Amino acid sequence: MQMKERSMKITRIETRIHRSAFTYGVGLDARGGSSRATGDNLALKTMDTLLVEVATDQGIHGWGEGFGFTLVDTTRNAIDRLLAPACIGLDVRDIGAINRMLQKRFHNFGRNGPITFGISAIDIALWDIAAKTAGKPLHALLGDTSRNKVRAYASLMRYGNPEDVARNAAEAVRRGYRDIKLHEIDLGCIRAARGAAPADIPLMLDINCAWDEEADAVDFCEAVKNLGVAWVEEPCWPPEDHAAMARVRAASPCAIAAGENAANPEDFCRMIEAGAAGVLQPSVTKVGGLTALLEVAELARGAGLRVVPHCPYFGPGLLASLHFLAAQEVAEPLEIYFADLGKPPFGQHLVPQKGYIAVPQGPGLGLEPAQ
Repeated sequence: MQMKERSMKITRIETRIHRSAFTYGVGLDARGGSSRATGDNLALKTMDTLLVEVATDQGIHGWGEGFGFTLVDTTRNAIDRLLAPACIGLDVRDIGAINRMLQKRFHNFGRNGPITFGISAIDIALWDIAAKTAGKPLHALLGDTSRNKVRAYASLMRYGNPEDVARNAAEAVRRGYRDIKLHEIDLGCIRAARGAAPADIPLMLDINCAWDEEADAVDFCEAVKNLGVAWVEEPCWPPEDHAAMARVRAASPCAIAAGENAANPEDFCRMIEAGAAGVLQPSVTKVGGLTALLEVAELARGAGLRVVPHCPYFGPGLLASLHFLAAQEVAEPLEIYFADLGKPPFGQHLVPQKGYIAVPQGPGLGLEPAQ
């Protein structure tokens, strides 16, 4: 007689902040700012990554990451005070049920922000546990396509002056990237990047909701249409005004991408119904974890839309996005923050080589963060 599968219960959830100095290649007078100079005149700050460890009564643990950056303590507080106590004793085998329970129990604290970011972290850790329990790399649980490497694109920060933009675009090309994202709204900066990168390297433009008026967003798209632009990302404010985004998309000569500010799959449903974007960008550390990311991918397939996750992270969120992309039928690139950390959470394992990142083949996420 077949034995009933043994339960595996959560015994502990702990959070810690991994902090590392990093350089991102801007001059001291750049509008992006800097905390202090290094010897080679680059800006130096710290990159904070919120790591979340979920432990079980069978000795298997998993790692997740919650969005936060400079506000990681807010997400950490939500996990420590609210989410973690609610998870103790739950069976890790039903990831979806835990995700839904947390959403329902704490929805009065908001359907976006620290609560959702914390749920995302716990969900990623539970998927790590599931894959470790199965003895498989995570991508093997997510789909039949198992790429051993994924193309990466360099996501440059906003520098605010053409010289910095050109220098960093050229450096990205030198490191082997064949796709580059800018966060510039100044046309001079964008033209500087175009001049520094070969014409066959597409530019993605993340505008960070810069324009209050739809007409300004459309004018911007018109101005950059001949600069080899793959997409214009979230050109207008507010990001949840999907009807406005749809009107911009209809009038724009460039593809429109959006989704890093969406809080759950329901937001993406509304985005799709409005026709707001051709490229969907769920963020695994913000949208509800891998469970939500997989739901968004299914919605996108039904609508014939691309999914290119938002992923300017260095921790388990980056790893989870890497495994997700490795499992997808259609190859899409992985966003890599163009910054050099003095102490990356996973060492040098996730540094792109010739424009690609190798997919870990060990059980679960395949890597353990440094202590």
